[in-house]
Amino acid sequence: MNKVMTLNIQELNLTLIHTLKEWDPLGYGPESYETEIVDVVQAVHSMNHNEKLAKQIQGIYEFSFEEMIPMAKCSEMAAQLLRIKNSASCSL
Repeated sequence: MNKVMTLNIQELNLTLIHTLKEWDPLGYGPESYETEIVDVVQAVHSMNHNEKLAKQIQGIYEFSFEEMIPMAKCSEMAAQLLRIKNSASCSL
């Protein structure tokens, strides 16, 4: 992998992390989800389908907090994250 591509992936990850840090789906405060954010960023890299990613996001947070985020909220976030990923991949 060349240096430019590595930097773009790093920038993509930082943008994804920033987006997820601003999301407080369970009301615990933005600093409460560090482990989940890492898991979601990995899921974004391995998935391209909104519904599957939304289910994965819901499952990640439910596993950690034993609370279910409504699927509509997860779908909105999945769509936003995939838009970010797809716009970044266009510049790669």
